[in-house]
Amino acid sequence: MHRIFLPILTFRYSLLTLGWIKYFRNSLNHSAVLDIGRVKTAPAGDRALPHDSTGVGQAAHDGHITAAMAKVPFFKMHGLGNDFVVLDARYQAIALDGEAVCRLVDRHTGIGCDQLIVLEPPRQATARLFMRIRNADGSSAEACGNAARCVAWLLHRQNGETRMRIETAAGLLEAEIMPDGQVAVDMGLARTEWSEIPLAHPEDTLCVDLALGPLSEPVCTNIGNPHATFFVEDVEAIDLGEVGPVLERHPLFPERANIGVAKVDDQTHLRLRVWERGAGITRACGTAACAALVAAFRRGLADRRGSIGLDGGRLDICWREDGHVIMIGPAALSFEGTFDQSLLTGS
Repeated sequence: MHRIFLPILTFRYSLLTLGWIKYFRNSLNHSAVLDIGRVKTAPAGDRALPHDSTGVGQAAHDGHITAAMAKVPFFKMHGLGNDFVVLDARYQAIALDGEAVCRLVDRHTGIGCDQLIVLEPPRQATARLFMRIRNADGSSAEACGNAARCVAWLLHRQNGETRMRIETAAGLLEAEIMPDGQVAVDMGLARTEWSEIPLAHPEDTLCVDLALGPLSEPVCTNIGNPHATFFVEDVEAIDLGEVGPVLERHPLFPERANIGVAKVDDQTHLRLRVWERGAGITRACGTAACAALVAAFRRGLADRRGSIGLDGGRLDICWREDGHVIMIGPAALSFEGTFDQSLLTGS
């Protein structure tokens, strides 16, 4: 009897085991199984467990959930802390309206920067590219010295060139990579006629009839964009956040203006702080540094060559006898990456 019972028990045990194996296999086939970057979904009609609905990648895609999202590459760069997001649209156009610009430059919900720089195909055959400049408020700027140095640095990294020509809305800029790694840019002619700034009506640009609080009688200069430079005894004592936006939009400036407050330390050293048109207070502004040296020389306060100290560091500026202004300073790449195209559309 023991011999008969043992096979029967073994047979029943085998059936029980096979039953559990079959149940387990069926359970696997009817459950959501998460693989690396891929989701196998349960057949229609099966009820998923509550925790299954919260996993990453639950959509029925062949790839990861983010695979369908278009990515846009960018560079984050700065010149003395004046920072930029640089987009390369030379080979594929990027649709950017004012709202998209504002979303990108937002430091809380976007990438964050003072200005957005878009590299486009050149209009002139002698230029390597066209540099489009968008301010933090979505408006456009004609020139930006710190951005020009950053773009020249990028071109040098891409193809090893040490001299290049960059096209802007203000004209062509010649740039050169120096042996010490700094970048020199010919910012073009300094324009000083009232109509070239431009001003709303005729004024002596060496001593403009304009005052607000402790600031008065600026020197106005165009370095590809309009500047008003006020000379003061202490730049730190001026509340740029208060006077800057008012002066920027003064009726005297039909295209608005960059506002600089400068102190002359000696014939070759100036201290400068800047409220940038469309961007606010920035740590450095290349065209404002050029305008400050030109203004100081015109007033007889400084030489044609000098070092301008800004919140973010120093720029060397030279106003040549032929009227061209040369700026020398550093450029730095902070990081590079990609962002979802939805940031441009707000979707």
